[in-house]
Amino acid sequence: MLIQNKTLVRLRELTNEETEYRSGPALVRFFNELGFSDVYGQGFPSRWVYTEERLSDVNGTSRMTECIERLFAPINFINNEDRLDICLSDFNKYLKFDGWKVVLRRGKACVVKDDGISHDENEGIDEFLGKDFGDTVFDVLGVEPRLVEILKMRIDEIQKAITADAPLASIFLSGSTLEGILLGIACKYPAIFNSSNKAPRDKEGKVLRFTCWKLGVLIDVAHDVGFLKEDVRKFSHVLREFRNYIHPMQQMGIGFAPDMYTARICLQVLRAAIFQVGQRVEG
Repeated sequence: MLIQNKTLVRLRELTNEETEYRSGPALVRFFNELGFSDVYGQGFPSRWVYTEERLSDVNGTSRMTECIERLFAPINFINNEDRLDICLSDFNKYLKFDGWKVVLRRGKACVVKDDGISHDENEGIDEFLGKDFGDTVFDVLGVEPRLVEILKMRIDEIQKAITADAPLASIFLSGSTLEGILLGIACKYPAIFNSSNKAPRDKEGKVLRFTCWKLGVLIDVAHDVGFLKEDVRKFSHVLREFRNYIHPMQQMGIGFAPDMYTARICLQVLRAAIFQVGQRVEG
């Protein structure tokens, strides 16, 4: 498990002071439980330096997961559950940017992947997957014919990737195809998209060119001006986050390992977006 420097700094503060005050000997005991063999005595560095060094040593290894789970173990917060809730909520704000979160399960703290889907959303995924959005039809979108041909080829590629049990390829293609559709619609309806309060602007307040809009912005603006409904906006952001793992180092740091269930979710998001955009265009 690998976390970035700002998260590491916050973890050091929680370890030294905020979950509980740990003296030098207490810190040595804490980290020795993770496999170190340190001895507290003369020449021992400051508590802050020691904790920072040990956290850096375990960062990027399985011991980082164990460290966090030990730190937030509920048994350490008996009669002080409010402090656990506060510390956990605060740390998860940082950990989210590393793709992880800490949850409490059966009296234990567990580090799990933060896939952008809350527990409530998870309960609605199967229902979402079961929806029938009909045949995938691009012609009703009214975008450039050349773009339509490319989009059709990509849908075919996605289907082949799913058949070949290649979820990562399917997810990346689904994300890029969604971006192509929304960018094409923005170019077809520039006045509508530029009028949105969510449209990105430069320092002078002028709306940026569409080629500068990222997928997250395209999703939010498309929802704001009525091309996407709330359910598809929400799941489109999940697809966007998965698509960003096209960078190998980011995938390695977060440990993203999608399966075919994830791939089917992403394809369903794409189909839903095409359906809703088509409805808006025809309406």
